[in-house]
Amino acid sequence: MAEMNRRGYLKAVAGAVGGLTVLPACVRRSYAANEKVNVGVIGAGIGAHNARKLTEFGENVAVLCDVDRRRLDHWGRDYPQARRYQDFRLMLEKEKLDGIVVATPDHTHAFLSITAMRQGVHCFCQKPLTQTIHEARLMAQVAAETKTVTQIGTDTCTGLAQTQVKALLESDVLGDVREVHVWTDRPIWPQGFGRPEGSDPVPDTLDWDLWLGPAPLRHFRARWPDKHPVYSLPEAQRKSQVYHPFVWRGWWEFGTGALGDIASHSLNQVFWNLDLGAPESVEVVEAAPATEEMYPLWSVLRLNFPARGSRGPVSILWYDGGKRPPEEIAGVSAPGGVVYMGTKNSYPRGRGPFRGDAYHYELPKGEFSRRDDIHRDWCDGIRTGRRPAGHFGWSGPLTEAILLGNLALRVRRKLHWDAAAMRVTNCPEANAFIKRTCRKGWEL
Repeated sequence: MAEMNRRGYLKAVAGAVGGLTVLPACVRRSYAANEKVNVGVIGAGIGAHNARKLTEFGENVAVLCDVDRRRLDHWGRDYPQARRYQDFRLMLEKEKLDGIVVATPDHTHAFLSITAMRQGVHCFCQKPLTQTIHEARLMAQVAAETKTVTQIGTDTCTGLAQTQVKALLESDVLGDVREVHVWTDRPIWPQGFGRPEGSDPVPDTLDWDLWLGPAPLRHFRARWPDKHPVYSLPEAQRKSQVYHPFVWRGWWEFGTGALGDIASHSLNQVFWNLDLGAPESVEVVEAAPATEEMYPLWSVLRLNFPARGSRGPVSILWYDGGKRPPEEIAGVSAPGGVVYMGTKNSYPRGRGPFRGDAYHYELPKGEFSRRDDIHRDWCDGIRTGRRPAGHFGWSGPLTEAILLGNLALRVRRKLHWDAAAMRVTNCPEANAFIKRTCRKGWEL
């Protein structure tokens, strides 16, 4: 993973979608037929969904963990047999687990995942994989070194329909895809403000120090002050909480904004469909003002990728916060979407300059490789050693590319990226945000 060139990237893709890569050293023990995988799930938000899916597929959710005891106890009512912990470190010390699910705020993903992998515990980590580019690179390296079975929490390259779209894009129907437009209705949390003054008592049930993790110490605030401009935001963004739960996504220290939240889904399929590697440059087309504390309310970004073999260069246009492509490309109703623009046509059909009545192509018929649900894929990988579709060797480079967009938002410059050296070549101040300084005891 030291070099993020296209050859290495496509090698990771081949391992992700081919389904033939077997890593015997990943399997720490032999499993009897139909034996359940013992899993600990960390994070009571999206982690509740992960735990439910694992249970549906017959696996054993043995342990639940959350820094907020109130949320943990409420969650635990659905899993009376599961043991409960507030501190994941104590959980790993005391429990014999096959794997863990990391479903915590973004800024703690890397520390929890890497700690577990270094102890030989397989890891399913929610998207986005990490908060910083350095963490994404390290996650992929540690997964390879420890030969643990890993999976990012997005399923956008595993279904049959997606493999059919990839086959369509690889045919000559669209010609050479040169531009992709991707938009979302996120953020659905506050962004664009400064830190509120003052502090509130930390709830008795919340371990605030653990919640902060590697981030610098700061006072806890439960709610935004009365009459704060946050309450004038559109209804979907109008949240009264400041940090916990869920609204941490809008803060530079804790989340990755709208791009980190949704691009892990939408750009995952674009990267897979077009065999993309690391971008050569990223730029802010336009964006609302950011603050030192929070991501901007909206942004439009461009990620530029070099030519690949016989394929020409590709630009991805990203829109969030209510911004959308022109109506002739986006349509009139969809709150989010992806449109591929080729030299001959577009997908969905009839977009942009390729006007027409038909919306869909007839997708290719025949046998197509596909992967199972990501939870089942991960657990089957633990039993067999086969790498899941979204293993960290794939999702680490994907995450790096996504986080470059946030890096551009930080400095408001077009950034030229040297992936092999993991540095921006034209803006030294941007390199300061590639790796974060962690609090003592949370170093990676």
